[in-house]
Amino acid sequence: MADEKKNEVVKKTAETAKRDKKNKPKKEGNVFSRAWKRIKKFFKDEKGECKKVVWPSAATVVKSSLVVLAVVALTTVVIFAFDRGLSALLQLLVGLANGGETAEEAAAATSGMISAFFGF
Repeated sequence: MADEKKNEVVKKTAETAKRDKKNKPKKEGNVFSRAWKRIKKFFKDEKGECKKVVWPSAATVVKSSLVVLAVVALTTVVIFAFDRGLSALLQLLVGLANGGETAEEAAAATSGMISAFFGF
């Protein structure tokens, strides 16, 4: 019984596919004219979408730009300080490896770098 229902569904699906193939609209024009119609439709739709855009005011643009510049400047300072600290630490380690400094001088220099880096 279930197999009969499956067969009926398959037959109906096959018949529907054949009917849809027969009733399929014919393509008008050649490839280039159809492509040109699609291109024109794309730009027409694009123009409509651009009309929906809400553009920010000049004051909003200036405020946003200033925020971006401030964040970039702050990030630059942090990266610069981190780079200088790591460079000084590397020089200290190289100096210790060469035996140029004593342990007390190294500790004093390290604590000085840390306090300079964090600002205390």
